[in-house]
Amino acid sequence: MRLAQARPTAVNLRWAVERVLLAVREQATVPEMQRTALVEAHRIHQEDEEANRRIGRLGADLLPDGCWVLTHCNTGALATGGWGTALGVIRTGWAMGKVRGVYATETRPLLQGARLTSWALLQEGIPVTLIVDSAVGALVHQGKVGAIVVGADRIARNGDVANKIGTYTLAVLAHRHGIPFYVCAPTSTIDLSTPSGKAIPIEERSPQEVTHMGWGWAPEGQIHPLAPPGVSAWNPAFDITPSDLVTAVITEAGVARPPYEQSLPALLGKRR
Repeated sequence: MRLAQARPTAVNLRWAVERVLLAVREQATVPEMQRTALVEAHRIHQEDEEANRRIGRLGADLLPDGCWVLTHCNTGALATGGWGTALGVIRTGWAMGKVRGVYATETRPLLQGARLTSWALLQEGIPVTLIVDSAVGALVHQGKVGAIVVGADRIARNGDVANKIGTYTLAVLAHRHGIPFYVCAPTSTIDLSTPSGKAIPIEERSPQEVTHMGWGWAPEGQIHPLAPPGVSAWNPAFDITPSDLVTAVITEAGVARPPYEQSLPALLGKRR
């Protein structure tokens, strides 16, 4: 179960590992276990892509016509079953003619937005403008954003959302400026055993990711210091967005709106 515990904030990995373990427990031999595990893993992958496409359709319907969308981190095919959650909504909205373009945050310190999201959007021919994380306030204040769409690593029973650090900032901005803030995730991300965001553990990562450019993703010769030696750094990988800042949670089973204590369990009931 060490794999299931590798990402303590995210719930999907644990859910998938437990599902595979459940599938193999009736097998008598190691080869049978291996075959069954592989079949179940492929099934999970296929189901996830189908869920993503459903999320894309439901989410795109909610976007304002002709809008620019702001997104954070990476939620596309590189991070999901092949279509994307928040990025799947954007891709579907673009195909429908509802999305004019995308603002993508660079997503410090690992730069998933700069390295992955911008690349994925360019492959689709979707106009993308990369911004530094600290520019989001100015961008929204100037009225350039019609909707903010993000993914989620865990959604608590009350609708609190754990997602990439910086998501809470975007939600506060959306609330202040009257912009819809949509969380896009499969129902496997909803954790009814977690009552609120206060119960979600927040993974903290190496300070070197902050103090050094390229730490954790660039080749060794391309890692460069950004701060003086000896400086300390705080590097939480996720933050918690309170449910009252979330316009809606978009899943493959439908769209949940407040009060989330009622709507989220209802969605899981539909899935079953």
